[in-house]
Amino acid sequence: MALLNKLQTNGSTLSSLNGTTPSIQDQSDSKLHKTYSINGIPDLSPFPNPSSLDLNGVVPANNYRDNSPEGASF
Repeated sequence: MALLNKLQTNGSTLSSLNGTTPSIQDQSDSKLHKTYSINGIPDLSPFPNPSSLDLNGVVPANNYRDNSPEGASF
């Protein structure tokens, strides 16, 4: 029996979804998903600190578009 079938048949103590796809919440009005994750505005304490990976619009010298494998398309 495949793992998914076992999960759907027997369930799991680790998940209440038992192999089903969770519903996706509408994040279009979420301040956390709009700007906070990049710049911390607005202050939504006690949420985690914003991303430290943001480059403020600067393209890194080793970006994928300039160093993509031969034949790559994007």
